[in-house]
Amino acid sequence: MKRLPYILLIMLLTACSSIDCPVNSIVETIWEVYDDDGLELPLSDTLTVTTVTKDGNEVVILNGKDNTVLNKLTEKAKFNLPISYSHPEDILLFHFDNSNTDLHVTDTVWIKKDDYPHFESVDCNTIFFHTLTGIRYTQNYIDSIVIKNPSVTYDYETVHLYFYPKRDD
Repeated sequence: MKRLPYILLIMLLTACSSIDCPVNSIVETIWEVYDDDGLELPLSDTLTVTTVTKDGNEVVILNGKDNTVLNKLTEKAKFNLPISYSHPEDILLFHFDNSNTDLHVTDTVWIKKDDYPHFESVDCNTIFFHTLTGIRYTQNYIDSIVIKNPSVTYDYETVHLYFYPKRDD
């Protein structure tokens, strides 16, 4: 009889110990770079991506952090970029540099989206998922950007955007 309270306590603790919060809860867009023939194209030029404030001015500090979201990427055909939780449109500056050719070009990318909360459990943080609804961009270095999959979740394998740089002619 003395063991019964201990057995009940152990059963109670083991029954409530399972929390199904996702391990990978980072919500970001995944980009792939392609050439005109539809083949993956590792970037030969260095890419740095920064964010812009709502009023359109580039800033050095944003919410206490540097506004660089991708720093000096090169020789990669795939990259990830974070997405905001509360703005209907994200504005990104794509800075392309190549010291061998004196290339210093910047393109602006506007990504329109709908945000919606995703709820797993009362024990987990609320996460925002997104639906990409439109994209526009300047074309100094960028030839085109295509939305492949508009649903942005914490699925880290689904490619959301195809990026096509201009050809070097």
